[in-house]
Amino acid sequence: MGDLTRSIAVPTETALEFATRSDGVRLAYRYDRGAGPTLIFLPGYMSDMQGSKAHALAAWAAGQGRAMLRLDYSGCGESEGAFEDGTLDIWRDDVLAVIAEAQVSPCILIGSSMGGWLMLLVAEALGAEVSAMVGIAAAPDFTDWDFDEADRATIATNGRIERPSDYGYEPMLITHAFWQSGQGNLRLGGDIAIDCPVRLIHGQCDPDVPWETSMKLAQQLRSSDVQTILVKDGDHRLSRDQDIALLIDTVQRLAR
Repeated sequence: MGDLTRSIAVPTETALEFATRSDGVRLAYRYDRGAGPTLIFLPGYMSDMQGSKAHALAAWAAGQGRAMLRLDYSGCGESEGAFEDGTLDIWRDDVLAVIAEAQVSPCILIGSSMGGWLMLLVAEALGAEVSAMVGIAAAPDFTDWDFDEADRATIATNGRIERPSDYGYEPMLITHAFWQSGQGNLRLGGDIAIDCPVRLIHGQCDPDVPWETSMKLAQQLRSSDVQTILVKDGDHRLSRDQDIALLIDTVQRLAR
């Protein structure tokens, strides 16, 4: 498993393409065409398709002749729109719009952090078109478990809350609209009607999303083919060489 990344060369950046929403907002994506199922990477909150995990997967996929789709939600990365307007519902529909524009099917969804929550919502919409899913520190329901009463009062009063970021970003902004969409898309309280194979990778030293979240998600998924992979010394990003190798190995096994 540790040798998987050694021969990966960074490919020439794939041409930028756009899907246009009904309101005219253009959504950026990069689609490397190849053998299926297509890998689709869903970034985390305030992240985009240029992250290290997305690039590593794209490089591996290119070397294997596999199809891979990377994208930016509206208001993120190279997509148009304002970040403050984004909600889970809007970003789910952005993903579906890009998938439709690129005419991708079947696919393997790979969701990082908040992308792991969106992964569930997208899979529910696409049904049998999703052949497998991989969560990386998946964070479903974080508007429910990561906000105390004081946070909720601030969001209700000010329409937003800002938190310091440990990842070099601007302060982490959560709007009232995003928080409401999160509360409307909670999934951990009941069965999640997804039947494809699912792998959930989570670091046990993750300071942002408790690893128990992946255990709970594994319980709630209807699929009987679910495995939770815990990395004892792994952090939230899971971007070390050994973490990337684990991710690629996991995806490779599902893509066979």
